[in-house]
Amino acid sequence: MKMAQFGLCLLLLYSGLIHHIKSHIKQEDKTSEKERPNFIIILADDIGWGDLWVNRPDNSTPTPWLDSLMLKGKRFTDFHSPASTCSPSRAALLTGRHGLRNGVTHNFAVGSVGGLPLNETTLAELLHEAGYYTAIIGKWHLGHNGSYNPVHRGFDYYFGIPYSNDMGCTDKPGLDLPSCPPCLHSQYITRKHEECYSKVALPLMENEIIIEQPLDTWSLKDRYATAAVNQIFTASISKKQPFLLYVALAHMHVPLFHNAFLNVTTQDPYTASLSDMDSLVGTIMQAVSSEQLENTLIWFTGDNGPWEQKCQFAGNVGPFVGKWQTSRAGGGSAKRTTWEGGHRVPTAVTWPKKIKPNSTSSALLSGLDIFPTILSLAGVKPPSDRRYDGIDITDILLNDSDTGHKSLMHPNSGAAGQFGDLQSVRLRHHKAFYITGGSVACDGGSGQQQYHNTPLIFDLSLDEAEETPLNPESEVYRSVLKEVEREREALLWDIATDKVSSADYTVNPAAVPCCQPHNPACRCHSLK
Repeated sequence: MKMAQFGLCLLLLYSGLIHHIKSHIKQEDKTSEKERPNFIIILADDIGWGDLWVNRPDNSTPTPWLDSLMLKGKRFTDFHSPASTCSPSRAALLTGRHGLRNGVTHNFAVGSVGGLPLNETTLAELLHEAGYYTAIIGKWHLGHNGSYNPVHRGFDYYFGIPYSNDMGCTDKPGLDLPSCPPCLHSQYITRKHEECYSKVALPLMENEIIIEQPLDTWSLKDRYATAAVNQIFTASISKKQPFLLYVALAHMHVPLFHNAFLNVTTQDPYTASLSDMDSLVGTIMQAVSSEQLENTLIWFTGDNGPWEQKCQFAGNVGPFVGKWQTSRAGGGSAKRTTWEGGHRVPTAVTWPKKIKPNSTSSALLSGLDIFPTILSLAGVKPPSDRRYDGIDITDILLNDSDTGHKSLMHPNSGAAGQFGDLQSVRLRHHKAFYITGGSVACDGGSGQQQYHNTPLIFDLSLDEAEETPLNPESEVYRSVLKEVEREREALLWDIATDKVSSADYTVNPAAVPCCQPHNPACRCHSLK
């Protein structure tokens, strides 16, 4: 059975699931508020620009529901994640501010004491205060202890993994490179495996409680789908509130997993996982449709580009291959780098009767823009005691405007330079690098960081592969450089004079999520 056909069959089963959940939602006697839009943000993990909405030789698609989302709404071809790694990208999405402002410049660890600084205000907090019901399903990765938990950052409900799905062992490991062993069942056995988390099992949390450790990632898609549908109906039927649902997927981060019924060859696990992700998105779309929630905006995007080091388990950057890095300096040019493959992500937004179907925008946009745009559409003002890097793109969503950012900064995300520093600058269709560096590639090679006093400048309208920089002696180069320097200096000064935060990156073994400390790998049975 083809994957697309299987996905559609699976959705028939989910129709029954949706009706079952709906019948068990208790309706409250509550007057409907003045109609305001609902918002669903779906954030894919480690997805490549070339993973979706591309022409395939056999005209097949593993993602019919995401194809449908794109056709029903607007696709953005020049949309960028706010950073090229997990925590900084998510922090920026929820605050509308670069890591140099919100304090989150690199990833939090399993034993991290802190998280997104508590004086930073999240999108969920503002919408919650404005009368929205707010829920997060999936990966948080912005602090899991005490006040850093999502239920203390504006969300009414949380169900998911506190960090990436490779940051803990499981009993049935997914597909990864290198492959990791299952969790230990005895405290008397010791085993060391480089690049694998083996001491603590991957936890599944509901609100502030660990309900399962280790969780079964192979059933995670179904559990996320059920939880997402439940929250949609809780908000719309029971509470009769407008809602924000933030679905932060484990797909397409390793270890990969997919529906156990899929007949997958070892050569095509990534496509199977794409299909698995698609069916989850389809379940959410079907729930919205079944309840006739037309006033619902769905925003699909990614947190960063593919993790090239994972070879056949990594996504496709499309034409954005960072050729200057890969051919001249070595290493990878996707996740953790500031090359296009690291931060240009597939993005589409749909909103029936509001956004023109099957439309495309080439405006220069960022995940930073989600915060101000959703607040604007909800009629909510952000705090005025700080500055923001995102822009309100309502006019681009609802009309034919293509006026996005004039310039956009891409923060260092681990491949080179100080975490969070803004040393790569996009100016319209030009892009300047004050520093370059390659992440670990599939062959194990990595590129040394190089500082460029005379920055490399590429014309992406002619060279999307970032292969040949402009001649520094040319008039075009000198003209672009002047503007780049003005834009960068203005932003750095703006940050220097802003109210900025500092994240606590302290690691303490006592901060590790563990439901049964005396059991091997913190093992506990499902508590729900």
